[in-house]
Amino acid sequence: MVPDVSLHSDGFNPFGDLIGLEFTCCQKGYSQCGLVVKETLLNPHKVLHGGVLYTMADTGMGAALYPSLAEDELCATVEIKIVYLLPVRSGTIACETKLVHKGKALAVLESEMKGPDGLAAKALGTYSIFKVRKAAP
Repeated sequence: MVPDVSLHSDGFNPFGDLIGLEFTCCQKGYSQCGLVVKETLLNPHKVLHGGVLYTMADTGMGAALYPSLAEDELCATVEIKIVYLLPVRSGTIACETKLVHKGKALAVLESEMKGPDGLAAKALGTYSIFKVRKAAP
């Protein structure tokens, strides 16, 4: 029941597709994704919207965690704390995510988003791990 988190899975993450998010690596406990900064992703101050960086972290964390789950397990974001360090105005931004800890019910992951000028944001996330409910007959 674990979703396919292959590198090229159009339609799996429609919001990620909308902002141009692409994965370059996706494996057990680790993922890399990135996007090209476009004008449509900027806030009114002409800086990459914080929600784009948050989306990169959240999606990267899920992609790093899913391969670690059993067939009958899913995960959901419980919380993510993100620190914005540098503005990104153009170029590309890359997100690298690592699994920090995985227990039976919770997992902790961290993501770093790097832009042309260095570390733009860092995030720490907690995910719930739960069994898939089977439909009643």
